Amino acid sequence: MNKLFALVDCNNFFVSCERVFNPKLENKPVVVLSNNDGCIISRSNEAKSLGLKMGSPFFKLKDFLKQNEVTAFSSNYSLYGDMSQRVMSILAKFSSNIEIYSIDEAFLDFSGFDYYNIKNYAREIKRIVFQWTGIPVSVGVGTTKTLAKIATHIAKKNDILKGVFIIKDEKELNSFLKDIPVNEVWGIGKQFNKKLIANNINTVFKLKNAEQQWIKKNFGIVGLRTIKELNGLSCISIERVARNKKGITSSRSFGKPVTEYEDLRQAISSYITTASRKLRKQKSLANILTIYILTNRFDKEHFYYNHKVIKLPLPTNNTSTFITFASEALRNIYVDGLKYKKAGIMLSEIIPEEHTQLSLFDNVDIKKSNILMTTIDNINEKMGTGTIKSASEGFDKKWKMKSEMRSREFTTCWDDILEV
Repeated sequence: MNKLFALVDCNNFFVSCERVFNPKLENKPVVVLSNNDGCIISRSNEAKSLGLKMGSPFFKLKDFLKQNEVTAFSSNYSLYGDMSQRVMSILAKFSSNIEIYSIDEAFLDFSGFDYYNIKNYAREIKRIVFQWTGIPVSVGVGTTKTLAKIATHIAKKNDILKGVFIIKDEKELNSFLKDIPVNEVWGIGKQFNKKLIANNINTVFKLKNAEQQWIKKNFGIVGLRTIKELNGLSCISIERVARNKKGITSSRSFGKPVTEYEDLRQAISSYITTASRKLRKQKSLANILTIYILTNRFDKEHFYYNHKVIKLPLPTNNTSTFITFASEALRNIYVDGLKYKKAGIMLSEIIPEEHTQLSLFDNVDIKKSNILMTTIDNINEKMGTGTIKSASEGFDKKWKMKSEMRSREFTTCWDDILEV
């Protein structure tokens, strides 16, 4: 059976999510900003036409955006995450073998499908996703995952294709590859790209036809695998189950400098809540908790950084346990009078829940704790993040990120549901 893969990619995903609930933004330049309204992380096609680049600092562009009537949004990850789940649940109806690759991309296994009906099938995916969610997508299909990625890139860049491209004809494919920069290939990082360009391999077509032994010698098995995938030999299969994370980190820069211990403790407690929820979701426990705090790294004269690594007495995923140890550790590294710019936590030495061995009495306590944590997670999942939270997180979050242009949580908060 010939292998066949599709990549479905949501177009300008964060911007598209904002447009679903504000149709007035259609055909208007729109950008979405990173945490603390730092830089541009998503652009509408109209914003791209104005020359706005990914990663451009917002503070440098305020006047330009105003002059060109560009609407800017603070990032709204609750909305984007929920819309992503909706899109992925629809895609799962089109293939029993699906890999959610990122918040806005998924691979579908089309192996065994009738090749001649694939285009209609891909168009139907595009139509249904848009009809049910309002999110526009592009679909690319190829005999390898790398080619499916390239096909989606081609579908996005060529309006005549209407968002769908199926790789069937080698000659047609090569005509596109001659115009695509080599860094658009899946897995080509900065160093890989620099070395290829230094050897006059600057397009995907040239990489596809490069001498395989030379590629293997200079870029190893990973490079050779990329060449083989570009030439239609499937080397990377669908990963149906997401791999559990070996380390979970949660950190943020503050919207304004923080000086008080209690404000830092609230921030760290909030980050622990986020990380421990992820830990429980993948049914894991952590043995080590690390916390860190730092001031503005650009103020070298007054710069301060410190961290504390805590080896926990028992592996756990209990939010309250983490907060208790973190609060004590913070007292040991906190210096009064400094202006802290950022704090963060990391959970490491992560193991599956079923791999831990506990005494009889420990086991009773753990079971009670698990029931409580599961109940809290379920309520927050149903009623919205933060419906139930630890008092340690505080209520007047002076440290919270800048998000002055954030839209409402239309799909995850009862108070923010649109009234028609």
